[in-house]
Amino acid sequence: MEERAGIITMKGNPLTLVGKELKVGDPAPDFEVLDNDLTPVRLSSYKGKICVVCSVPSLDTPVCDMETRRFNEEAGKLGADVRILTISMDLPFAQKRWCGAAGVDKVVTLSDHRNASFGTTYGVLIKELRLLARAVFVLDSEGMVQYIQIVKEVTDEPDYDAVLEAVNKLL
Repeated sequence: MEERAGIITMKGNPLTLVGKELKVGDPAPDFEVLDNDLTPVRLSSYKGKICVVCSVPSLDTPVCDMETRRFNEEAGKLGADVRILTISMDLPFAQKRWCGAAGVDKVVTLSDHRNASFGTTYGVLIKELRLLARAVFVLDSEGMVQYIQIVKEVTDEPDYDAVLEAVNKLL
């Protein structure tokens, strides 16, 4: 499996990403994760929708909490043609609990804990921590990667305006 260093840090310390780097214009690779009820979900089940795929280290951390709540607010404004998926290594039960406590009901939270299928396929699995890097991928309704944001410092929030601009160009 390919490893890439020097792309992200956590509190200034360099980390290694596992998996091949995706580029804008690539077909979005399929992956399998679990929903909050342990049902396997594939990216291909969202075919025909614009997908904003966010990866976060853990919903139980302040920055991931803020990010997911913000995207939940934005999801309500984007319409039925857009799905926002937030993927972490958290267990599905923890994701379900967190969503209930946070009132998050428009973002779909998915768990990559079992096989790291998403993390390795999208090149955002952090080798040293077995967590996902903070990243956002915008996929068009044809399943092509149209925008990628890998957040350099894992403890920083993504550039929400840039993500929303990329989504609005597809609407």
